[in-house]
Amino acid sequence: MKRGLILNNAYSQLKSGEYQSARLKEEFAKLGVQIDVRQNDFFAAIINGGDIECRVKDYDFCIYLDKDKYVSQMLEKCGLRLFNSHKAICDCDDKMVTAIELSNHGIQMPKTISGLLCYDENAQIKISSVEFIEKELGYPVIIKSSYGSLGKGVFKADSREELLKIMQNLKCVPHLFQQYIAESSGTDLRVIVIDGKCIAAMKRTSLTDFRSNIELGGKGENVKITAEVEDICCRVAKVLGLDYCGIDLLFGNSGCLVCEVNSNAFFGGIEGVTGINVARAYAESIYKKIY
Repeated sequence: MKRGLILNNAYSQLKSGEYQSARLKEEFAKLGVQIDVRQNDFFAAIINGGDIECRVKDYDFCIYLDKDKYVSQMLEKCGLRLFNSHKAICDCDDKMVTAIELSNHGIQMPKTISGLLCYDENAQIKISSVEFIEKELGYPVIIKSSYGSLGKGVFKADSREELLKIMQNLKCVPHLFQQYIAESSGTDLRVIVIDGKCIAAMKRTSLTDFRSNIELGGKGENVKITAEVEDICCRVAKVLGLDYCGIDLLFGNSGCLVCEVNSNAFFGGIEGVTGINVARAYAESIYKKIY
């Protein structure tokens, strides 16, 4: 019997994460695969005497639902097959890296500017930097922490005063500035892609927030996957080397734009909205690769 490990974040208590693991374990059981679910809090790998000491034994694969890049790199270096790969997880975890990786591939994205690197909490924001952002992106402007999910760390500034305040708060952490797509305010499209195929899609809409995340109160509805969406999402997944992902698209005047890519996208909401068994599709995909 094949054995797999699902590793979740050491501190996470999210119900959506618990659902994810439980559903995957359920579907793997139907395939005759034993799954252990653990939080990544037991120091799965350490460096001892110059070599990596791996404390994860006798598993054929690991579904890595954490974003701890140090552990994922060590486990992969020890020969454990991860879904997704260490590089794919890292490339999706940093929103600016995601944009850079997708660039020059004919994939449309909102205009994006990397935030300036700062190590000094007492440093003052330069007006010339503010003026550059205003000239290139105008108002409103979206500001994002490069790390974060579920809509956290995403802000909108409607004026110089608001922009300065956000820039001051984020100056010592990686962040980016992004073009505001007015046509898509409070609305986006979440698409689940497995092995280069679009499995399910839902339109997410919020009536109270410019962010449409379900966790922030957005509502989802089942939508048909168009040829345009299929083409964009499959290319994104291929460029980033993803076995599984959730891709968020914005609705622009000239077509869809890639907003973000989540290598560990929760699928509870989209399963409920579409009736599509995403967990089964992902489990079967992994099953074919390990046998």
